[in-house]
Amino acid sequence: MEYNLDAVVAGHLCLDITPSFLAGERRPVGELLRPGRLVNIGPATISTGGAVSNTGLNLIKLGLRARLLGKIGADLLGESVRAVLRQAGHDGEGLLVAPGEQTSYTIVLAPPEVDRIFLHDPGVNDTFCAADIDFDSLRGARLFHLGYPPLMRRLYQCEGAELIEIYRRVKALGLTTSLDMSLPDPASESGRVNWRRVLERLLPQVDIALLSAEEAMFMLDRARFETLRDAAGAGDPLDVYGWEEIEWLGREMLRLGAALAVVKCGQKGLVLLSADAERVGRMGAATPADARAWAGRELLEEVFAVERVVSATGAGDATIAGFLAALLRGLGPEACLKTACCVGAQCVRVPDALSGVADWPTTQALVAGWAKRRLDQPGEGWAYDEAARVWRGRRETANS
Repeated sequence: MEYNLDAVVAGHLCLDITPSFLAGERRPVGELLRPGRLVNIGPATISTGGAVSNTGLNLIKLGLRARLLGKIGADLLGESVRAVLRQAGHDGEGLLVAPGEQTSYTIVLAPPEVDRIFLHDPGVNDTFCAADIDFDSLRGARLFHLGYPPLMRRLYQCEGAELIEIYRRVKALGLTTSLDMSLPDPASESGRVNWRRVLERLLPQVDIALLSAEEAMFMLDRARFETLRDAAGAGDPLDVYGWEEIEWLGREMLRLGAALAVVKCGQKGLVLLSADAERVGRMGAATPADARAWAGRELLEEVFAVERVVSATGAGDATIAGFLAALLRGLGPEACLKTACCVGAQCVRVPDALSGVADWPTTQALVAGWAKRRLDQPGEGWAYDEAARVWRGRRETANS
């Protein structure tokens, strides 16, 4: 079959406004944002945010043919989204304009050496649903990716009925499907959804599940998530996640139906677990040419050494773009993980989600020459492969 698109990226789209903090500013965030205090800051970065922009535009930067499928309002914020997309070389095809609704926006506060704080209005994303997608227009695409359903009310209501319907119809067209989540606010409407029940019904329609360890734990074992959150306190939440827990998350996503489970673990790296050859061989239009080379895998890729992390805004989406771009170009599991980590590392060196990511040839050159942040022994059963520069888990070492 002739494909005219590599990927369609759907879901959450917003306008990001990111003020820059002055060089040398190192005060605690509670002091910086004290009520009644004026804080001098630098210029703001205006960019599009959300999975549609961050993953979709980075796929285009990496040389893929991608269509963006998002929803904006007929307002000034929506015009700003269009303007930013035009500057990025995208004509806005695929955007749905909803009169009378407001475009989603986020104010991203990223003080130096402090995790980001998001002030977010979901806006028109809350009404995005299956009826907004022209499914016939997806014919001729190889892969369908959707991101951030926990930030889109229609997609998580009724135990994800609209979300499941979207994936059911896309799979019926023969596309490969991939899914990215976001971490729900536990106190929000989204946080009260039975996400495990949603994933039980959704993941049989998802070929590639790309979730952070926090997102996956929140959705698969809420009690354990809360225990780990409390243990982390004000520190990095992922510091308290053990490798056995991360492996369990990947295995559980496979058990619920995914072909590939990619667990984003922050500075711990990126973990891939895969199903058997039969399930991998049913991944749709982007099924790897050698499904057996992807079957039964368990790999851990270390992150690249970044001298200065400017902002983690969009890093997860950029990592996903790297993984999907490599997969769509026919690379193997190890190379897909390396490309994913490289694109994520490029992203964190700049304030926004897009400007730091280079083209495909430059990215592959960086993969070959960029030093890694080496890990200690991840856990029992893991062995480091010096030749491939990757950690292999129990499934890999048992079969070697």
